[in-house]
Amino acid sequence: MEDIKMEREALEYAVELAEPHVKQINGEFYSDKLLKRIVHNPKAEAIKFTTLRSLIDYIKSGTDIMSDKMIIHVESPTVVSLYSCLDLDRGREYIATVYAELPTFSFGTFIEHERFLIGVQSMFISNNDKELLLKFAGTVENGTIANYGDDGVTQKATIKTGIASKSDAVIPSPVKLRPYRTFTEIEQPESSFVFRMKEAKYEGIQCALFEADGGMWKLHAMENIKEYIEEQLNDIAGFTIIS
Repeated sequence: MEDIKMEREALEYAVELAEPHVKQINGEFYSDKLLKRIVHNPKAEAIKFTTLRSLIDYIKSGTDIMSDKMIIHVESPTVVSLYSCLDLDRGREYIATVYAELPTFSFGTFIEHERFLIGVQSMFISNNDKELLLKFAGTVENGTIANYGDDGVTQKATIKTGIASKSDAVIPSPVKLRPYRTFTEIEQPESSFVFRMKEAKYEGIQCALFEADGGMWKLHAMENIKEYIEEQLNDIAGFTIIS
């Protein structure tokens, strides 16, 4: 059995070494072997940037030779890619990718009161609702949130209105906020958030922000990125920007 196996392997090897036979039948070409095209079309490794400004400067510098037609793809509010059009082998060369470096805020999760206040102060652009949110969350009294009814839409809590005075107030919700969620060169889109608070026996007051615009902010951010790149490259031909 071992001899038969060795003979079969030898025959298979000999067949592999043989030249392929090509025949034309009814205008079509056929081969008795699987032929593979040898392609020598080396591609560059993509450069990674963290700002849109870096990508624009790189393109304008003319450092690297690019094809006559290039594509800039706004993949998401935080990712933009630069690549060539299809070559003769139907392949593309990825030249560069930009990944936005942004602070991370825990949306959709209840977080500790102090950490929430710091996050809103440092990771959101100032507007009226941000100031209202900080003022309310920063003056709410411990042990008062659970004392009031919660109908799923509105909540009440006791807030400090002076050194010794207090009053009951409705927790502001929804609120219009502008967190840092896309490239800093772009105007940060404003969107609605549901603001909720709760109080646990050991964890104390906790706060949360839940996105309430169905993700529409992403479309606005991507359109803003596209407009920014178009404006920066308006004097350079051959670049198609898609989002």
